[in-house]
Amino acid sequence: MKKLFTSIVVVAVVLISSGTFAQAKKAASVPLNEKSLLWEISGNGLSKSSYLYGTIHMICGNDYFLSDKTKKAFDATNNLVLEVNLSDPNEMSSAQQFIYGKEPLSKTLSPQQLNDLDVLLQKRTGMTVKQVDKFNLVSLTSLIMMKSFGCDDIKMYEMEFIEMAKSSSKSIAGFETLQSQMDFLSSAYTDAEMITMLQESNDENTKKMVQNYIQENLPEIYNDVTAEKAMNEKTRKVLLDGRNENWIVKMPNIMKDKSTFFAVGAGHLLGEQGVIRLLRKKGYTVKPVMN
Repeated sequence: MKKLFTSIVVVAVVLISSGTFAQAKKAASVPLNEKSLLWEISGNGLSKSSYLYGTIHMICGNDYFLSDKTKKAFDATNNLVLEVNLSDPNEMSSAQQFIYGKEPLSKTLSPQQLNDLDVLLQKRTGMTVKQVDKFNLVSLTSLIMMKSFGCDDIKMYEMEFIEMAKSSSKSIAGFETLQSQMDFLSSAYTDAEMITMLQESNDENTKKMVQNYIQENLPEIYNDVTAEKAMNEKTRKVLLDGRNENWIVKMPNIMKDKSTFFAVGAGHLLGEQGVIRLLRKKGYTVKPVMN
């Protein structure tokens, strides 16, 4: 059960920024159109290149891949930086507390919302709302999304990179904490908005997202992540733009000291306030690694 709790939290802290709520309706096309998940960061006084990689929150084992170019870039760096340092014992020891709400769902949701959630849970997970009454809505979202992949052999890129970093004695760090990520997720959507998105999501959306990821189709991933039904202006500022700006403040000092492999949700890379454009505005050369 503890392993399940930890898995749910790990998914929760990265699911939205990786494109879990991708919808069919498109947002405005993004200017950057290179199809690559891996980007090289150089110039602006850096003595050695760092790399930026866009992750998906989870993927079935038979769909998991790590290209040779990504392995080469990872091996060339000294430092791994994730959204959250999931290798930190202090972070993971407190993971269970983030699953539960301050009050039961039966007290925070309306009767109609409880009924809608119950129907959704039974259809997607086989569980009833009474069985998970103490969980918070973000955790239930994670559980439902885990089921949408339709496989038991789940891999998470963040955890794979952590194991690779440990085996090669790289240092590991995170931009944020579990607490801050849960706060972002909780403040980005109302309960009603989150339930509506869950109702509109389906296994086909997940399959489409995975195929775009396998094809390294970053523009399509970004368009889906920021589609109207997935994100409004407020949500985009909370989950993407604001966090990107916070990370950009930290990245120069990290890269100056060590060649770094940054692995964050793919939805953070593109856009006017995406990490790529923000780095370029600071004077860095950021280019896609195609092979």
